[in-house]
Amino acid sequence: MTPYSTTTTPARTTAPARFLLLGDSHAGPVGRAAQEAGIPFRGGPIGAGRDFFADFFDVRADDRDEGGEGGAGDDIVFRKSEADRYYRRFLDDLGITALGALTVPLVSTLGFSAHFVATAENWQVYRVRGGFPPGFLPSPLFDGVVLSMSRGALAFYRHVRRLGLRTLAVMPPQRVPGHADPEVFRAAQDTLRRALLPLGVEIVDLRERATDSTGVQRPELCEPDDTIHGNLAFGRMILADLLARGL
Repeated sequence: MTPYSTTTTPARTTAPARFLLLGDSHAGPVGRAAQEAGIPFRGGPIGAGRDFFADFFDVRADDRDEGGEGGAGDDIVFRKSEADRYYRRFLDDLGITALGALTVPLVSTLGFSAHFVATAENWQVYRVRGGFPPGFLPSPLFDGVVLSMSRGALAFYRHVRRLGLRTLAVMPPQRVPGHADPEVFRAAQDTLRRALLPLGVEIVDLRERATDSTGVQRPELCEPDDTIHGNLAFGRMILADLLARGL
């Protein structure tokens, strides 16, 4: 397993957690930056990015609190057992049994691994003589396809906002692996961002600060020998943004 596929939950301390981190591998640098800075939190990566697009969780009421009574739909169950096991451990670290009982902000990277949405072969049917028709990427058709592919992530963010959780979604490093279409990668992020903002999700968007003139992640913010992830320096930038927002 890589450092990005393991959780970054810090050891138990007396300091209260300042946020819950739930994500895919892109959450790794955020957790490591918080550990380095001594910022108490709970959570970390719970699975691979591909796991969080189609339906990946179920809603349930928590029936394990005192008296056996829980609010309707105040918790979720991740369908992948490993993800749910990590999630349950994080809740236990926080001293709660359901997501609806969370009293600190939720920081999430779920659904923002845009290179999966941008897999080039999935978009060949929309190309004409090698390129997308004018107006395709900003079109309702494009948005509809992306949001359909991201339906699980959208449902997740809708649910946590219904629970009243302050939710911050972190956009990914601007790195496009060889199997993905760069145009779709960039446009898909904006589609998801536009869908989440009306829900009250705060978007941590560092693209202007983290990229060069071509829109590609600057080398000093990239994990070496890796085509997808940001490094610890990028994690520090994200953490600084979170702290500036009052976390």
